[in-house]
Amino acid sequence: MLVENWMNRNVVTVDAEDSMLDAMKLLKEKNIRRLPVLRKGKLVGIITDRDLKKASPSEATTLEAHELLYLTAKITVKEIMTPNPVTVPFNYTVEEAAAILLDRKISGLPVVDKDGTVVGTITQTDIFRVLISVTGFGKEAIQFAFSLEDRPGSIKEVADIIRKYKGRMASILSSFEGAPEGFRTVYIRAYDLDRERLADLKKELKGAAKLLYVIDHKENKREIFVG
Repeated sequence: MLVENWMNRNVVTVDAEDSMLDAMKLLKEKNIRRLPVLRKGKLVGIITDRDLKKASPSEATTLEAHELLYLTAKITVKEIMTPNPVTVPFNYTVEEAAAILLDRKISGLPVVDKDGTVVGTITQTDIFRVLISVTGFGKEAIQFAFSLEDRPGSIKEVADIIRKYKGRMASILSSFEGAPEGFRTVYIRAYDLDRERLADLKKELKGAAKLLYVIDHKENKREIFVG
């Protein structure tokens, strides 16, 4: 999953010499939260809605409306932008981009090509879209969570049982985070299951592995198994 396949290609930018007022208008018109800042086509900074709020006069100011307008029109973007912004290459994976966002505690990144030219942006919202897509959410499926031994074939064993009940796999994900040593947590989302036979399926799965929970998104039913 490469960044270039999930990024927003409709990049709205602002010039370093543009006014703070210009940036404010762009953010409002385009309903976005950040603007890459360019100088002669090259990325030199980034400005966010937070930067603009910090630079704006306090609500307690005694300035008149026309004075506020004049002030925001005189302040340039380069005076309040964050220079040398963090970027992500277009050929990074989405996971790498997500790790950068998390590590830097930011919500979006400019995406650059091999020459450093801005070709897109990727944000937390885009990451959420990826998560929904790869997990198969939205297919009115049933998700099963297991604690499985970390050995060859352990996932296939429970997946084959689900397939025996005509289940079609929307996604199979696994994680070692929080799992006991020698085990991993596996999440299988399947659809086309006959809910009339769901009780039998759960019984068979419990006999083959440790079933942690079952969530039926179509029926909005949730079963959490303890122990």
